[in-house]
Amino acid sequence: MGNFSFKFVNGEYYHVFNRGVDKRNIFADRHDYSRFLKSIKEFNQIEPIISLYIKNRVSDVGVKPLHDGALVEIVAYNLLPNHFHFILKQLSDGGVSEFMKRIGGGYTGYFNHKYRRSGSLFQGRFKAVHVDTNDYLLYLSAYVNGNNIIHKSKIFISSFKNYLNNGADEFCSPAVILSQFKDEGDYEEFVAVNTKEIARHRKELGRYLLEDE
Repeated sequence: MGNFSFKFVNGEYYHVFNRGVDKRNIFADRHDYSRFLKSIKEFNQIEPIISLYIKNRVSDVGVKPLHDGALVEIVAYNLLPNHFHFILKQLSDGGVSEFMKRIGGGYTGYFNHKYRRSGSLFQGRFKAVHVDTNDYLLYLSAYVNGNNIIHKSKIFISSFKNYLNNGADEFCSPAVILSQFKDEGDYEEFVAVNTKEIARHRKELGRYLLEDE
């Protein structure tokens, strides 16, 4: 799925994911998760920005708020020790590819410097699947928000808590999903039912999921 058979189109939704090379962990502590989240927020703008390493040391370097000239809209995300998932809506031409390039390069540089390593951190280019129906979008939101449940991981950071609080955080915009449920409890039940089914049938759903994570 790394060699995309489609062109990313503005206004369309995509399941975007990757994992560590050789299935290694890409998040070793809470600071790593925080650094990745900061990348999500600050790299998501059309105009190029200075590196986060430099920005943290230059007080007058500003960044635009999320979605002010954003590359993508983040519908859902889940970060687990050795992989991550996004649901992204492309907002600007080339937005998905540029967003993921910035995150991948920036985070790899940070990680390699911190842990005194070199080389690739991720397993090649990010993977992407076009979300071509609303039913698939809803189903995928359950998979992404509940990915830690599927993998029985106690260490993770996801957008699910924001769905249950009925509001967007500074990283994601859940309205397209939540607007199709009567309330947060209804969506929570939807996620619970579907993550249980996904966990039972993962091998059959390999085209849509990141298997053997």
